[in-house]
Amino acid sequence: MTGPLDGVRIIDLTAMISGPLATMMLADQGAEVIKVENPAGGDFTRSAANRQGGMSALFLNNNRNKKSVALNLKEPEGREALLKLVATADVFVQNFRPGVIARMGLGEEELRKVAPGLIMVSVSGFGDSGPYAQRPVYDPLIQGLSGLATVQAGADGRRPQLVRTILPDKLTGVTAAQAITAALFARERTGEGQHIRLSMLDAIVAFLWSSDMGSQTFVHGDLPQQEAASFQDLIYETTTGYITIAVQNDREWQAIIRALERPEWAGDARFRTAELRQQNIDARLELIQSVIRTDSAEHWLARLEQERVPCAPVLTRAQMLDHPQVRANDLLLNYQHPQAGLIRQSRAPSRFSAAPDHDWQGAPTLGQHTRALLTNCGYSPEEIQDMIDSGTAGG
Repeated sequence: MTGPLDGVRIIDLTAMISGPLATMMLADQGAEVIKVENPAGGDFTRSAANRQGGMSALFLNNNRNKKSVALNLKEPEGREALLKLVATADVFVQNFRPGVIARMGLGEEELRKVAPGLIMVSVSGFGDSGPYAQRPVYDPLIQGLSGLATVQAGADGRRPQLVRTILPDKLTGVTAAQAITAALFARERTGEGQHIRLSMLDAIVAFLWSSDMGSQTFVHGDLPQQEAASFQDLIYETTTGYITIAVQNDREWQAIIRALERPEWAGDARFRTAELRQQNIDARLELIQSVIRTDSAEHWLARLEQERVPCAPVLTRAQMLDHPQVRANDLLLNYQHPQAGLIRQSRAPSRFSAAPDHDWQGAPTLGQHTRALLTNCGYSPEEIQDMIDSGTAGG
């Protein structure tokens, strides 16, 4: 593959979502990602539901453009083989619980003996130390502990709600990918590797702070706890479906008045300024909804677009596939996977002018590249077969 990370080799010991998503992003950008899995089943997401041709959608969508080597790292021979791979690598990524990788004999000291300039990445759930460090972690737990579930509810006093996607997992993956590229850039300048430590909890708290922690920003300020301006969202029901409208400034307020043909709203004292419109948000949204529900989505979108009011249809996942803007972006691509058949995926969102589009390699089968990569490390065919026969390797 070609791309901005062409020539970078990454050893990926991660499983589930956060780590595999991070390394897939880097693989999409040209890095050679070698996914190391246990021969006895591999990444748990391989066995997830929604399957075709023996491959799960969850695994396919987080592991494309990678190579798979199956090694039993509980065996000395498996660890020795891994270290030979690490000796050829630029980056090593793992998301075991804190301390596990060191107990396996694969801690930073051991890795740097074979790869002094290695960038090592440790992704955890709650952090490296503290009362929760050794606890098992899943996405809902991070949503709860970080405050995200309370933010999603709209106010501290309301029943918390989970975001209906695994945001902490996925955002941690995006954060890890950015940190890895930053560390690679730093190594180009200094010649030195480093150890990146990242927790899901850290990623989500930092994510929330930019827009949702205003009441917690001023340490000595006497500010109220976060309260919702309104418990209504910006989704409006029409006779044929749902649309969303976002009106922020005076120009847009005057524009929606024209689009909805409600000139009397212009003289309403509750809505004369942006501040007043925010204070009276429930009344404003109820008025808009009372008009929107009288006609179709198509009618209102046309009127709103004519007046340049920010708006969009609210689509189901299936409807999104055929929307003209999605098609114009060439966002979704179909390709043939050797096991799963014809599959559809979204391309990498960033497009590089110096790296033309390339053919994707579908997510690998377990141990698909074990023989080839161990051969490159100096193992003979007989030695590799012995490792496979003993269960130390798979392929």
